[in-house]
Amino acid sequence: MSDILERIIATKRAEVAHGLSTVPMNALRDQIETQGQDPLFKPRGFVAAIERKLANGSAGIIAEIKKASPSKGILRADFEPALIAKSYEQHGAACLSVLTDVDYFQGSSAYLKAARAACTLPVLRKDFMIDAYQVLEARAMGADAILLIAAALELDQMRELEQCAHDLGMDVLVEVHNAEELMAALQLKTPLLGINNRNLKTFEVTLDTTIDLLSSIGKDKIIVTESGILERTDVLRMREHHVNAFLVGEVFMRAPDPGVALAELFA
Repeated sequence: MSDILERIIATKRAEVAHGLSTVPMNALRDQIETQGQDPLFKPRGFVAAIERKLANGSAGIIAEIKKASPSKGILRADFEPALIAKSYEQHGAACLSVLTDVDYFQGSSAYLKAARAACTLPVLRKDFMIDAYQVLEARAMGADAILLIAAALELDQMRELEQCAHDLGMDVLVEVHNAEELMAALQLKTPLLGINNRNLKTFEVTLDTTIDLLSSIGKDKIIVTESGILERTDVLRMREHHVNAFLVGEVFMRAPDPGVALAELFA
């Protein structure tokens, strides 16, 4: 595990401990049950939304709403999640990914709630999940899917968190960076397999990471390439290798209108 990831995971342990001391698990479950009576709160089907795009030959785009990152700092000073979500929906996104990590990405659960309320797209809670408490939090804030990062979790942990998500009606995107992590991730039930092209130790980005792992993945998985999709040629290269689902954030966040940038990148 990289140094930055270790620091983030330590922060997450502290957040979970604080959460448990203020809003116990049973209280979160009660909140979810109460909110479940609202039709707008019900899970929107994250995987299904991507599958619909792929079925008609379109790219399945998970468009990210991200204010900042540890390595790049502020990505978008004029940050209005609701407006960004509406623009993404208008210009063809399949789903949203919203950063909720506060300390490292300047995210917030309020951003996820605002984005989801502004559109009809399913929303992924993008955070560093290590405990079932966070999975319950995700559903309580309205998330339709969670991210599991194989670099941060043992296989048994991933299985437990995946089952918890599925029990709550949420989908799971599992993210890998290398062949070792891939072998563990392939043992999960989820069809969504994200390959992050960023090396967690060096932060170098290369699309070869996705391409090199393709031969080890069966056709039952939907491969989502993540990081390094910056230009039209990057999209074309991935689609030539039959990778048709993408998680893209930074290039959109730096654009005047994120949705227009999405439409142009995937034209």
